Amino acid sequence: MNTADTLLRTPLYALHLELGAKMVPFAGYEMPVQYPAGVLKEHLHTREKAGLFDVSHMGQGFLAGDTAALERVTPADVTGLKDGMQRYGLLLTDEGTIKDDFMFSRLAGEADMYLVVNADTKVGDFAYISEKLKGAATLTRRFDRALLALQGPLAADVLERHSPGISALTFMQVRRATVAGAPAIISRTGYTGEDGFEISIEGGDAERVARVLLGESEVLAIGLGARDSLRLEAGLCLYGHDIDTSRNPAEASLMWSIGKRRKDARDFPGAEKTMGVQAIKRVGILPEGRAPAREGTEIAEKSGRIIGKITSGGFGPSLNGPLAMGYVETAFAATGTEVDLIVRGKSMPAVIAPMPFVPNRYRR
Repeated sequence: MNTADTLLRTPLYALHLELGAKMVPFAGYEMPVQYPAGVLKEHLHTREKAGLFDVSHMGQGFLAGDTAALERVTPADVTGLKDGMQRYGLLLTDEGTIKDDFMFSRLAGEADMYLVVNADTKVGDFAYISEKLKGAATLTRRFDRALLALQGPLAADVLERHSPGISALTFMQVRRATVAGAPAIISRTGYTGEDGFEISIEGGDAERVARVLLGESEVLAIGLGARDSLRLEAGLCLYGHDIDTSRNPAEASLMWSIGKRRKDARDFPGAEKTMGVQAIKRVGILPEGRAPAREGTEIAEKSGRIIGKITSGGFGPSLNGPLAMGYVETAFAATGTEVDLIVRGKSMPAVIAPMPFVPNRYRR
């Protein structure tokens, strides 16, 4: 367990304190869970205008050499990724279970591939990738870089003022540009279900760029609390909760992330099991009433038999009600299936629901 003395800080730490953030330990860092506005307002502001998130704790790096070798550890189609595009991938163990999820980008005119992995697993992920790709490709860590996420329906208008032409990007496109004069790698993506951008910059430029963006009337600083409720409404997984090394891509309902060529060839770790029949599946769940069901809550069929467990749950401010995701036996995974959630020993009715819970608004 990290203590306050050993926690790392992002380049925006001092700015978070200046803005009145409540700081908490997260993935080995001191991170803002919320600002004075509070989680509810921060969530709704992101849905209505634009929110700025510090995600500099994420692990950034560049892969040089035979980048196609990345397919040794992911079922995603790496070789088919076009210049100027980004793709979501799963990092798999030798057995084919999920070690992490990550983003990889092919910057136009560049041989190296740009990677972003999760904060809590970044050291292990990069060591694992380096070992598996030894002799074919070399991974260079750039944990010194900062990463900002500008999310919301007005994000493009705001960023265009400080990076002219950037609003021409569409969902999952990526390119080098400048933001307020700072060199950046900008992708049109995010973790909220909203339109938005992720902005990778040198750590030394982070505070200045953040202040410029926060100086726009549409933009509010957003903490980890609202980031979690936003991603849950969008039906997006949180590593270590909704996906981990006990689950394969099919169980996690992430088969869309596996390239068609890879499915046909079955040439990724654990392919036979992943492509086979699954006993459990990740689903969306809508509890009846107003009480949220939290992670670890057991899911039962109507006879009372336990058929699964919630992995993420809470209250959705935009949905204006409780929501959750979790794993159930495949026979109960169909949309509309009625189940019970066992909360403090009592059965609470719920229904299996499609995700996202709130429509995505990516610019395609």
